[in-house]
Amino acid sequence: MKYLAPSLLSADFAKLGEEVRLVSEAGAEYIHLDVMDGMFVPNITFGAPVIKKIRPYSKAVFDVHMMVQNPRHYLDDVAAAGADLISIHQEASVHLDRDLNHIHELGCKAGVVLVPSTSLHTLDWILDLVDVVLLMTVNPGFGNQKFIPYSIDKIKALKQMITERGSNALIELDGGVKLDNCAQLCEAGADILVAGSAVFKNDAAANVKAFREILGKY
Repeated sequence: MKYLAPSLLSADFAKLGEEVRLVSEAGAEYIHLDVMDGMFVPNITFGAPVIKKIRPYSKAVFDVHMMVQNPRHYLDDVAAAGADLISIHQEASVHLDRDLNHIHELGCKAGVVLVPSTSLHTLDWILDLVDVVLLMTVNPGFGNQKFIPYSIDKIKALKQMITERGSNALIELDGGVKLDNCAQLCEAGADILVAGSAVFKNDAAANVKAFREILGKY
């Protein structure tokens, strides 16, 4: 089973609730929420108060991607706001093991995020603690970027690592996901595809259905 996670980074911020409802009703199983602090990445987006406000608009998995320094400071509030899955950056967490365990203690699934240049070997000791490994396939902080080609080899290597370890972790991809490359990404090993502009440009509902038609074949 492959899943689509529309990224609200590309949605209309003036009507986030309606956008969430629209893509959920069209078939999106996840909603991807990028929390940015202006320090770990250049942009600032939104935090727990906004997540709490839009939570009633969908029963989809709220997939919160913490692009923040010291994510531990925000985990309790984000979980209380309605997150189902909280993913934190290996590069931003001082005590990654502790933070991942804390996410589970809050009743959420835990994910770890790697930027394109971070080695998969950073997962050696914590892979068994995570439900999701989110690979950034662009450099984080901005929407509508081009997919980094070497990410395909990284996805395949991660899939092999997960299989060899007997892990149940899902592979999530974020960055440059389009209708014309999503089949290739699924074949490489991806389980969850984050798509921003490819979903919210023009007819979002139609775009979700087009993605689901392709993902349903895997």
